[in-house]
Amino acid sequence: MLESGVHFGHLKRKWNPKMRPYIFKEHKGVHLIDLNRTSECLDKAATALKQIAKSGRKIMFVATKKQARDVITQLAQSVNMPYVTDRWLGGMMTNFATIRRSVKKMNNIDRMLTDASITNITKKERLTLSRERAKLDRVLGGVAALNRLPSAIFVVDTIHEHLALKEAEKLGVRTFAMVDTNSDPNEVDFPIPSNDDSSKSIALIAAYLTNAIKEGLSERSDTTEN
Repeated sequence: MLESGVHFGHLKRKWNPKMRPYIFKEHKGVHLIDLNRTSECLDKAATALKQIAKSGRKIMFVATKKQARDVITQLAQSVNMPYVTDRWLGGMMTNFATIRRSVKKMNNIDRMLTDASITNITKKERLTLSRERAKLDRVLGGVAALNRLPSAIFVVDTIHEHLALKEAEKLGVRTFAMVDTNSDPNEVDFPIPSNDDSSKSIALIAAYLTNAIKEGLSERSDTTEN
């Protein structure tokens, strides 16, 4: 964790006093996170996510920050979980039916572009459809296979993803998040005190949680087979 910079928080003047229990000390005007608390919270979150995965329920990964997008996309795909890494559309969970209609539209465009029997589409129309399809895929591709609301969401940066957290709270969806020293840990069910700005820190925390999800999925598979 030290090597990945998980312990680096924000400047003292930017801190949220509610993070006091998770701060080790101040060094040169910067708050340092207590990695013992990080480890405790991480294990607690991993255990809960493992059980959710084992029960066959979905966990949505949400990380639209530039330094988090690629790694979160890869990790979510590795466990076949939904993800949002481009931007959070308002109502993505609270207005889920509308989102499903947009996904259906994307699928219809796919059929139009690949169906050889449809020959009355001009080059210009095909280009327009392709562009629209790419735009929809960028925003909704990660949730295209999601047929019902997730049971939990994992968020990188609670301030950056406040809209997602508000929707989750409204719907009673369990929340897991990397929480930096400028954030309110009480906004989530499972806060993980950690540096949410470093790509290395994000990768380490997210990979640990993803491994727990993999274990849950594996145990579910073994139970199903038996």
